[in-house]
Amino acid sequence: MNILSFGSLNLDKVYGVEHFVRPGETISGLSMEEHCGGKGLNQSIAIAKAGGNVWHAGCVGQADGAPLLNALSESGVDVSLVRQLECPSGHAIIQVDQDGQNCILLYGGANQQVTPEQIDQTLAQFQPGDLLVLQNEINNLAYLMQAAADRGMTIVLNPSPMNETILSLPLHLVSYFLLNEVEAQELCGEDKDETQYPQLLLERFPNSRIVLTLGSRGSIYQDAHCRIEQPSYKVKAVDTTAAGDTFTGYFLASVSKGMDIAEALDKASKAAAISVSRHGASVSIPTPAEVEAFDPS
Repeated sequence: MNILSFGSLNLDKVYGVEHFVRPGETISGLSMEEHCGGKGLNQSIAIAKAGGNVWHAGCVGQADGAPLLNALSESGVDVSLVRQLECPSGHAIIQVDQDGQNCILLYGGANQQVTPEQIDQTLAQFQPGDLLVLQNEINNLAYLMQAAADRGMTIVLNPSPMNETILSLPLHLVSYFLLNEVEAQELCGEDKDETQYPQLLLERFPNSRIVLTLGSRGSIYQDAHCRIEQPSYKVKAVDTTAAGDTFTGYFLASVSKGMDIAEALDKASKAAAISVSRHGASVSIPTPAEVEAFDPS
């Protein structure tokens, strides 16, 4: 099964801080690093590192996009479907506090220049049953989802960042929702115990499969036939920036290779645990050998 990750590519500037900057406040950063990121890029790299057969589609700037393309290629992602445009690449300003939590400011740049023509030309390379992985950091998502559904592709949506755009999408076309408890609450429109969200989402989208990530509390999978609760692996977190993307990439690569859901959840949980113990976004994503060797004790 082939996987198309149609999503964002960002140049990340990551600042270590004692606490997140408050309105009107100026603070000194404890450190600064530059990384390649974007939810699309991170998930593509995670899929590739996990052994998935993945193409990335999207847009970067001609002047500053080379590091992004190189990061994907070096990880085994096919970048032949990425377009280079005469505008800046997307970028992010990320603050990471001393507990490993983060807050992120995004600038869309080239990520917001995806056209219907690019979508049509890209999807023509794929077959019914192939996976299409989406997030909410590019434009023309509704067109992309409908065009993919018309081709019989399996649509995976990570509704992040969660905003009004998500609620306007043809969500009934989604086969897999991969989301955290905040995104689930906003998508359901109800403030419930987080463990109830998979069932609530399934009632709204009965043909979908729900994968709810709960950080240190693990994850829950639910479809029309079963519910599986996966505990997390306890590690010292230093940077949670790419944890969700790492989980998503390993889960999807495992599913695409025919692995059963319980095993895919366990492998994704181990990979996410490793990623939060490291600094950075895509650079924190582990290899399969590291996941196999992972010892949580």
